[in-house]
Amino acid sequence: MKNKLLLLVFGSALCLSIFSFGCVKREIANLGSKGKNIICFGDSITFGYGVNPGEDYPTALANLAPQSVINSGVDGDTTFDGLKRIDADALQKDPYLVIVEFSGNDFLKKIPKEDTFKNIAKMIDKVQAAGAIAAIADVSAGMFFRDYRVGLSRLAQEKKAIFIPSLLKGIITTPNLKSDFLHPNAEGYKVIARRVHDGIKPYLKENKAE
Repeated sequence: MKNKLLLLVFGSALCLSIFSFGCVKREIANLGSKGKNIICFGDSITFGYGVNPGEDYPTALANLAPQSVINSGVDGDTTFDGLKRIDADALQKDPYLVIVEFSGNDFLKKIPKEDTFKNIAKMIDKVQAAGAIAAIADVSAGMFFRDYRVGLSRLAQEKKAIFIPSLLKGIITTPNLKSDFLHPNAEGYKVIARRVHDGIKPYLKENKAE
């Protein structure tokens, strides 16, 4: 009986320890970022394809975050396109944090996943070298783009970047949240904005707009 009780106590303590460890914020590079703006840098999901101007997720995010938010999304961009314009469209805009959201068009254009991950890694390196916090936003949903979610999660951990998973979860299977087979409508982009905000909120506290 004593042994069973000891095992129960030990097991409970171990579970509590694991749970507590899981709740600890992962180390993120450049938390002392001196920039002023949150740059949403990506493809059609960032741009706001399928909705009117002002109904995109960066606009909705601007209502939640303490910093100014800039939409630097371009419809149709691959990671190769993103690499070409990251300096002008993100790093030259006084970034506090850059949210990198790519992969969908790489998949459609049959760009090897290895190239996608390498290009995003280069973007993260550029963001961090500029002194800003980097975040990787993943557009997977369940098994949809699962391989990208796994690879991007690993990359975020290696690079000490924020990881925001499964932006499209529950959206691509809900017709009243979509404007077409893939892209959200205005309500869907609000869902994405809340998910992005939840992911970056713990790292915005020390840089509130004055």
